[in-house]
Amino acid sequence: MLQPWLKNYPDGVNHTIDLNRYTSLVDLFKQTTTKYQKQTAYTNFGAELSFEQVDELSRNFSAFLQNKLNIVKGDRIALMCPNTLCFPVAMWGIIRVGGVQVNVNPMYTPRELQHQLNDAQVDTIIIFSPSTRMLADIIDNTSVKNIITVDLDDLVNKGLPCAPVDERLTNTVSFTDALTQGQSLALIEPTLCQNNLLFLQYTGGTTGLSKGAMLSHGNLIANILQYQEFSKHHINYGKDVVITAIPMYHIFALMANTLSYFTFGANNVLVTNPRDMPSFVEVWKNTSATIFTGVNTLFNGLLHTPGFDQVDFSSLKLSIGGGAAVQQAVADKWQQVTDVRLHEGYGLSETSPILTLNFGNSDQSEYIAGIGTPLPNTDISIRDEAGISVNQGESGELCAKGPQVMSGYWNNTEATKECMTTDGYFKTGDVAMLDAKGFFHIVDRKKDMINVSGFNVYPNEIEAEVAKMLGILESACIGIEDSKTGEAVKLFVVKEDLTITEQDVIDFCRQGLTAYKVPKQVIFIDEIPKSSVGKLLRRELR
Repeated sequence: MLQPWLKNYPDGVNHTIDLNRYTSLVDLFKQTTTKYQKQTAYTNFGAELSFEQVDELSRNFSAFLQNKLNIVKGDRIALMCPNTLCFPVAMWGIIRVGGVQVNVNPMYTPRELQHQLNDAQVDTIIIFSPSTRMLADIIDNTSVKNIITVDLDDLVNKGLPCAPVDERLTNTVSFTDALTQGQSLALIEPTLCQNNLLFLQYTGGTTGLSKGAMLSHGNLIANILQYQEFSKHHINYGKDVVITAIPMYHIFALMANTLSYFTFGANNVLVTNPRDMPSFVEVWKNTSATIFTGVNTLFNGLLHTPGFDQVDFSSLKLSIGGGAAVQQAVADKWQQVTDVRLHEGYGLSETSPILTLNFGNSDQSEYIAGIGTPLPNTDISIRDEAGISVNQGESGELCAKGPQVMSGYWNNTEATKECMTTDGYFKTGDVAMLDAKGFFHIVDRKKDMINVSGFNVYPNEIEAEVAKMLGILESACIGIEDSKTGEAVKLFVVKEDLTITEQDVIDFCRQGLTAYKVPKQVIFIDEIPKSSVGKLLRRELR
């Protein structure tokens, strides 16, 4: 049976592609650095690294790891660093020596860091100096022996201030020293294949202890090539400029910006602290960006930052939102301000990450909001609680199969078994539906669903409705116990207009939502808790 979404593919985009063009990511890296040698690969704080320099510096780092730290193929190496020039150099150095990169959020608490380092069995960490305080708190409870520290000014050389390395840590080596030492050392690059492990991407931390999704060279090669084919009409090889503000340790920016656009010969303009919105806007004003990837809260934050509407967006041709649901009100405002549509994508850490992308229908005559259509070589099945496929138009759990899907969770066969169907589909935990026109839509996370008198209420729908209300910056809702209805909706709101009352919000919701979906309680707060990439943390609100 022909998959009902294939008719929505952009013209000339193939439904399947050859995924065996490269034996490992190193093949793709060498082809890229040879092709674009003198062009700028990464920019940060006005400093630039060419493709040739990324090749040379990553080779030196790889040689240091191999010769000085005795790193061999398969060793796990933690990289705990924000968006700086050191990140891609360290990453390619790890990959070229055959290491497995364990991506770590530099904002982690000591507890979270300890769990991840121990779970991944890490003995070498590359860490941002301000994060060394967290490591010092727990290092005695881990097997970490080698510590390489990254300073904000490394490879930038503009005298940028940075917090010092925690004095409790001894035997540390600076990243720049490691590069210098590696310069005079030989590198014997191991033989790598698509089945070799590439990343341990930790996920599920918003619901409890995080698990390491095992992503191979083949998984990432597949997703790069799938994205390349699907978005072929939007790529300008060797000429694109992509703003990279989502953290590079997050799978979305890691695959899309750090890897894909690198291999397309683009200049990645790195934003180290996207929470500093005024500075972010200044970076954009000085960048002729052609591509921007972000999450809903990032788009929303920019739209509410003074001066953003004064940016010259004439070079911008593609904006992609992922990581969390893109709200229609935010997408509409984005298009109004930038004159560029906000295309929503969907994926997870376990799927490298992109499963679907929304570029509208084949002739661009109609654009239906939602997560769009699966990438080439990707199959999606919507299933009920019993694992049976539901009819088109009905909601169920989104299950996915494709070459970008992980092999399982690191050292966790039970969790791996739980997330896979008997016929080999990955169960995402997201409730979705395939509409009559062949477009997929996410309804909500299964675990976030609120049951009001037997009716399913999805927080995304309520939050998207409240986003339309003038004077509201953002909101998040959860279910609370209710003696009459089992559960009721409680809404947390951040308001810009201080005159807005609880009743105003409830009245607004009544206009667009059926009665059982209307919040029973509205609480005004200063800030919605979010993950480092901008996902709402409903668990903390509960």
